[in-house]
Amino acid sequence: MADYIKVAVDAMGGDNAPGEIVKGAVEAIQADKRVKVFLVGKQDAVNAELAKYTYPAEQLEVVDASEVIETAEPPVLAIRKKKDSSLVKALYMVREGKCDAFVSAGSTGATLVGGQVIVGRAKGVERPPLAPLIPTETGVSLLVDCGANVDARPSHLVQFARMGSIYMENIVGIRNPRVAIVNIGAEEEKGNALVKETFPLLKECKDINFIGSIEARDIPAGYADVIVCEAFTGNVILKLYEGVGKSLIKLVKKGMMTSLRSKIGALLVKPALKETLKSFQLDEHGGAPLLGLKGLVVKTHGSSNAVEIKNTILECITYKEQDIVGKIQRSIAAANEEQA
Repeated sequence: MADYIKVAVDAMGGDNAPGEIVKGAVEAIQADKRVKVFLVGKQDAVNAELAKYTYPAEQLEVVDASEVIETAEPPVLAIRKKKDSSLVKALYMVREGKCDAFVSAGSTGATLVGGQVIVGRAKGVERPPLAPLIPTETGVSLLVDCGANVDARPSHLVQFARMGSIYMENIVGIRNPRVAIVNIGAEEEKGNALVKETFPLLKECKDINFIGSIEARDIPAGYADVIVCEAFTGNVILKLYEGVGKSLIKLVKKGMMTSLRSKIGALLVKPALKETLKSFQLDEHGGAPLLGLKGLVVKTHGSSNAVEIKNTILECITYKEQDIVGKIQRSIAAANEEQA
């Protein structure tokens, strides 16, 4: 039997479940023979979707789960009550070592709570952050945190920087990634209390390449590889990114249809423009890992399509092969020993 990297996928989570989730899983195993996907959800519904495709059967397994955690449900209560939900059963597969990773487009709150309660935090990690890759002019940057810790302390942000650096170096392949903290100006004395307290701590970290503050307008230009902030700020940045991106695409398309000349020009530039706009779509970059857990937990957008699900599953392969969980644990342990 092949030594697969095993990914448990919440087949019932998200706006487009189970259709797009199943399709993405099938496309992932067709693209890479190293991965095996466990689709966790209502068996009849999942099998009905699978019947539409031809795929390597040895790389896919359906795990029946009778319940579904809805987005509007209180996360803690849902995790406790719905033990047979697709989300909870899939998380337990990671906890018990049956799978290497968990992927869901379902409830963000339940994923965050379940990740910490069921999978568990790695030793020494104070707060696991949610860290998506966001497109920039030069490639991608990691935004950490974007949704897990609205109220954070300086020590949390320092750990975010360390974990983010490990991710970017090992997953994206950026050597000595540049780390910056989100601020309202470039000067060290600017910022709120959290930023002012965190800045000098980051400067003292010898194991990260801290370059100082970054203003929001400089993020799309790719001035930093790891962008550190607490989740309130990070979520605002992420949502604004998504909204501006969609609006710009609509305006460009609208502008190209205003006259016969613009329509002819649109036909000429369409291939190059399509490729450029594609690179700025968030679904091309997979989901957001919850860094600092004992296993890999990845949250994708609630509106995820098959492309994002596929890319997220494939992202899990590199995460496992590069031993990101182990590297984060060792980095945090070394930093804690140094401070002791």
